[in-house]
Amino acid sequence: MTRWMIGAAAGLALVLAGCGGGNGDMPGAVSAKKLQDAAGDTSSWMSYGRTYDEQRFSPADQINAGNVGQLGLAWFADLDTARGQEATPLVIDGKIYITTAWSKVKAYDGISGKLLWEYDPKVPGETAVKACCDVVNRGLGAWGDSLFLGTLDGRLISLDRNTGKVNWEKVTVDQSKSYTITGAPRVIKGMVIIGNGGAEFGVRGYVTAYSAKTGEQMWRFYTVPGEPGSDKEDHLKKAAETWTGEYWKLGGGGTVWDAMAYDPDLDLLYIGTGNGSPWNPEYRSPQGGDNLYLSSIVAIRPKTGEYVWHFQETPAEAWDFTATQHIMLADLTMGGKPRKVLMHAPKNGFFYVLDRETGQFISGNNYVPVTWATGLDPKTGRPIENPDARYYKTGKPWIGMPGAGGAHSWHPMAFNPKQGLVYIPAQVAAFPYFPEPDWKPAAQGFNVGVNMAAGAMPAVPAVREGAKAATKGVLIAWDPVAQKERWRVDYPGPWNGGLLSTGGDLVFQGNAAGGFAAYSAADGKKLWNFDAQTGVIAAPITYTINGEQYVAVLAGWGGVWPLATGVLSDKSGPVRNISRLLVFKVGGTAKLPAPPPNDKLPLDPPPVTGTPEAIAEGANLYGRFCGTCHGDSAVGGGITPDLRHSSVLHNPQNWQMIVHDGALKANGMVAWSNVMSADQIDRIRLYVIKRANEDKQIGPQ
Repeated sequence: MTRWMIGAAAGLALVLAGCGGGNGDMPGAVSAKKLQDAAGDTSSWMSYGRTYDEQRFSPADQINAGNVGQLGLAWFADLDTARGQEATPLVIDGKIYITTAWSKVKAYDGISGKLLWEYDPKVPGETAVKACCDVVNRGLGAWGDSLFLGTLDGRLISLDRNTGKVNWEKVTVDQSKSYTITGAPRVIKGMVIIGNGGAEFGVRGYVTAYSAKTGEQMWRFYTVPGEPGSDKEDHLKKAAETWTGEYWKLGGGGTVWDAMAYDPDLDLLYIGTGNGSPWNPEYRSPQGGDNLYLSSIVAIRPKTGEYVWHFQETPAEAWDFTATQHIMLADLTMGGKPRKVLMHAPKNGFFYVLDRETGQFISGNNYVPVTWATGLDPKTGRPIENPDARYYKTGKPWIGMPGAGGAHSWHPMAFNPKQGLVYIPAQVAAFPYFPEPDWKPAAQGFNVGVNMAAGAMPAVPAVREGAKAATKGVLIAWDPVAQKERWRVDYPGPWNGGLLSTGGDLVFQGNAAGGFAAYSAADGKKLWNFDAQTGVIAAPITYTINGEQYVAVLAGWGGVWPLATGVLSDKSGPVRNISRLLVFKVGGTAKLPAPPPNDKLPLDPPPVTGTPEAIAEGANLYGRFCGTCHGDSAVGGGITPDLRHSSVLHNPQNWQMIVHDGALKANGMVAWSNVMSADQIDRIRLYVIKRANEDKQIGPQ
């Protein structure tokens, strides 16, 4: 080859790399072809939902109903973060890659469990105050010989898959605002797609594409309009017509914090958008409007970020009914005709089937009890609302079903094409929405425009038991064609794990009570169970090495339910976290060590000294600024400290050092002096003392 030919070839390679093709086409690397052909590859799990359609179905059938009872632990790895574990592992070339809480990454040998490398992005502890729902991470993206990580503090990082060393790093958000990243990136044609969270705190949602090779930003798609005159895109100009008031000053919301799916044939990327910021439309858009594109499925072109179509599931969203839940694609026969469909079970409680080419509504039905709407318009899919649900219009409290936790949250669904069933990790739980007159946004903490203190659980045993009885979790096998339930498994409480469906006609799911189980895909019969010693909320995966099938899952109790629900948190299961990666195979003989004792310390608070007025103010402040991390009514869920047991209740000076000054900010407990005075902070202490004394009187807590 002549010198000019060598130079031309090298130049062409550089051009291709700069366009994002790069190492995605190297031999042995993760490429567009491998990702598109992933459905038939039982050895790997190369993307968050396994395949671009996000069905979480593997044809691997070595483990089946006949031998699943022989499934045993092959190996396990203890993790160094005792917070929620929500990640889906990736498996590539016999190695398993996970993320853990605080956005850490670890790589293991898939057979032996040997730790190969680990990476800590060193997320500042004070970032925790920006996260609505624990310091979790849901996984990685892969392309070429690289892995891609979104960090809690808003960075996108490319890592060398073989060594864990950083290739490049980009800040994807304005870090002065309360943006976070907890979701897994998706990689399409050499572009890494990442969204963010923060709609409870006052941010504007968007999704961004970066070159997998260089980290260069390729495009950004905003989901809600900005300040009038600032948007040039037609889809945002049209969206602005559905908003009123000075919405942009409060962010707007619509964050893309989890769900995405991709259809290579149609070349469409589907994203799910989040709730309004604030929740209460009286402050967000006071003269009404649907507020596009909140709580919507939006289809865009992955090459350019061009808007194609949208379907809004909850117009004028007011209840934290996000559409960021798992999006799944499938080809189904409906009405005697083959249809390319998109299936979705969002927080609002309805299961939607849409035409994924056009966004046309095909069918929908509620999969759990719903009180905010009586149904969906059969032609448009628009909800037929219960007027009482608009609490900000009636001025009256509204106990909604489902509540802000959702009928289905981030926990992934799964599909079995042979059974034609979608498996939904659902929950039945209400939430009290109280309008808050004269609400004003704060510089820190939740900014949702509802009174988070007014519905606090009282220290009345009968009320608590009634609330627990009305709250449960459900594994639902849903027929998307008939739009009805085929079978179910009832759990004591919500916040059970994501799902895996396999060619062995099995459905795997962990649960909040500390079990990891296999069910018959046909009828829901439990065929196997393993005591994981802690709640399992992450979704399992399966892979094969040397012809042997493995099942892997991250175990570790956490997320918003045990953080925020207080008395109801123990309805679901254990209030402790033992974070591990668990890997199983038929004939596995590994054993977990004995779990630590789970004894609760008795309550020993100081006597109540605050005036009723001071305690009442402390209750309001606690509800707004503290409850989402330390539990409703100051009842902790076992992940962050239960303040009723805190020794600093006895010491006002130490309480101020922690809460006012931020002495423990490295652990996530930042200073609150920018939103509350020292007197207000002490009134929270007086409220917690009162609550501790109340609970001491009614029995063990």
